[in-house]
Amino acid sequence: MEKTGEEVKISQDLFVGKKIGKIRDHYRIGKVLGSGAFGEVRLCLHKESQVQRAVKVLRKNLLDEKEMEMLKNEIGILKEMDHPNIVKMYEFLEDEKRIYIVTEICKGGELFDEILNRSKFTETEAQVVMKWLLSAINYCHKKNIVHRDLKPENMLLEQDKDLEKLKIVDFGTSMTFDPDNVLNEKLGTAYYIAPEVIHKKYNEKCDLWSCGVIMYILLSGEPPFNDPKADNEAIMKKVEEGKYDIKKGVWKSISKDAKDLIKKLLTFNPDDRISAEDALLHPWIKETKIEIDAEAASNALGNLNTFRSGQKLKVAAASYIGSQLISKSEKEKLGSVFKKLDKNGDGKLSREEILDGYEEHFGKFLNEDEIDQLFIDVDTDKSGFIDYSEFIVASMSSKKNMSEEKLTAAFKMFDSDGSGTISKDELKKVLSSSNQIGDETIETILWEVDKDKSGEIEFNEFAELMGRLDLDK
Repeated sequence: MEKTGEEVKISQDLFVGKKIGKIRDHYRIGKVLGSGAFGEVRLCLHKESQVQRAVKVLRKNLLDEKEMEMLKNEIGILKEMDHPNIVKMYEFLEDEKRIYIVTEICKGGELFDEILNRSKFTETEAQVVMKWLLSAINYCHKKNIVHRDLKPENMLLEQDKDLEKLKIVDFGTSMTFDPDNVLNEKLGTAYYIAPEVIHKKYNEKCDLWSCGVIMYILLSGEPPFNDPKADNEAIMKKVEEGKYDIKKGVWKSISKDAKDLIKKLLTFNPDDRISAEDALLHPWIKETKIEIDAEAASNALGNLNTFRSGQKLKVAAASYIGSQLISKSEKEKLGSVFKKLDKNGDGKLSREEILDGYEEHFGKFLNEDEIDQLFIDVDTDKSGFIDYSEFIVASMSSKKNMSEEKLTAAFKMFDSDGSGTISKDELKKVLSSSNQIGDETIETILWEVDKDKSGEIEFNEFAELMGRLDLDK
C-alpha cells in the first residue's frame, strides 16, 4: 500500500506478509504432504477461517547463506504474485529454528503424476494446460520475473483434476531480471533446461523453452530430449544439439498448428523464440475452449458494477476478507469468470476487456462515465487495470462474505492488541507501509467511522461501515 499526495492506494499484497506469533497460534498443523532436502510440506487448518492450507516448513540449520537468500527472494516474489494459476501465499512466520511459508493447498497432486496416469493428453486437454501455463508465465515476465525451473513437478492440480485450475509453484530459483542484462547462473532440471542456460547466457525466454518441452510431453507422452539411462549430462548434451522429432509415431495425428507452436517454443536461438505474450495469440492456443458458468458470470459482473469503495477502511477490510477468508469454491468460480474476461491472458483486466465482458454477458454497453466510475472504485491500487485480487473483492457475494463471523475476523486483524476496539495507531499500522500515510489521513478515516467520537472504532461501528459496502444491490 502506498500514498501519493492525499490518495491512499490499496494493493493486493497488503495482507500478505510476516505474521507475528507462533505457527500454532494461527494454524492447526496436520499430516506431511511431501518432504525435501530442507524440510517438509504439511497440511494445516487456518483457525480463523477453518480453511485448509499448506505450510512449507524449512529448518534454518539446513540452509546456508545463499540458500537463505534464495528463500527470502522466493517469499518476496510470491508476495507479488496475483494470478489465478500461480499458487497464492497467505503469509509466512519464523521462529528460532524454522521458517514457515503458508500457501493455498492443491490436493490433486503434480501434473507430472497426471501425465504418468494418462500417458499422454488429447490436444484439447493440452491446450487448456498450455493456455494457463503461458498466461501465468506472461504475467511473470510482464513483472520482470523469470521462473527458471518450469516442469510438470512444479505444477499442481486441484482434487477434481480440472486442468484449468492448475497452479505453478516453487519459485525458489525465480528472480527479478533486468531486460538489458543477461543471466548467467546454470539452474533448472535436465529435461527442461534451455540450451542457453547450459551456456550461462540467457534471458526470460528460457521459460518458453521449458514450456515447449512440457507441451511436447503432454502430446506425446515422452520428452523431446531423452537418454535411455536418464543420465543428466547425456540429456543436456542432446538439449545443446536441439534436435527433436515431430514427424514419427504419435506426431502423425497431431495438428499442424500444435506442431508449429512447439517449433516456435523450441526455437534454438532465444532471440527468434516466441514470447509468452505472442504464444497466447497463436492459433492453437486461441482455439482453447473455456467453460464458464453463465449465472456466476452475471452475478460477478453485477457485483462488480455496484461495488462502491468510498471509505478506505471499508476497502481494506473487504480486501482482507477477499484475500484471506473467501471460500475456495467461490474463489474458483470467480477465477473462471476473471479468466474468461482476460482475453489476452496477461492476468489483469483492461477497460476494453471489461466493456467486452458486459456486452457479451449482459448485452449491456457501459458508457464512459460508468466505466470511469467502475475503475475508480475497483482499481484500488490505481494501476490502470483490474487485478485478480481486486476483481475477487469487488465481485464476491456480500451475503456469503459479510457474515458476522468474517467481519469479526477482519475486525480482529485490525485490533492487534485484542482490546475490542481499533485505535488510531492500529489503523495506521495496517493501512500504512513505512508510515507513508500521514496522521491527518488516519484522523479523517477514524472520524468517518467513529460515530460516538470515542477516539476508537468499536465492532458495531465497524460492522455498520461494512454493511454499507453494497457488493450486492
